[in-house]
Amino acid sequence: MPTYEYECEKCGLIFEEYQRITEPPLTTCKKPECGGTVKRLISSGGGFLFKGSGFYSTDYRSESYKKQAKNESPAASSTPPPSDTGKSKKVEGNKGT
Repeated sequence: MPTYEYECEKCGLIFEEYQRITEPPLTTCKKPECGGTVKRLISSGGGFLFKGSGFYSTDYRSESYKKQAKNESPAASSTPPPSDTGKSKKVEGNKGT
């Protein structure tokens, strides 16, 4: 069942209510002494929780695996990238010949 958030327009109480989708929204505050009208808030809802197989094997690697992979990876090169001399020269020619 979905969880809906409501806010009382009179006392400002914000509360959650588990309701079926087919149930009508609440109209009165949960506080018996208040009795104010409530409005349903727009909320982000719950997140998805995936269980079981179907993930990549590299999603949740152990710390020891990450450490070993870091040690085995080649070190980043400290040499600057090659310059592009001669690649972007503009060549002008005779257009009207």
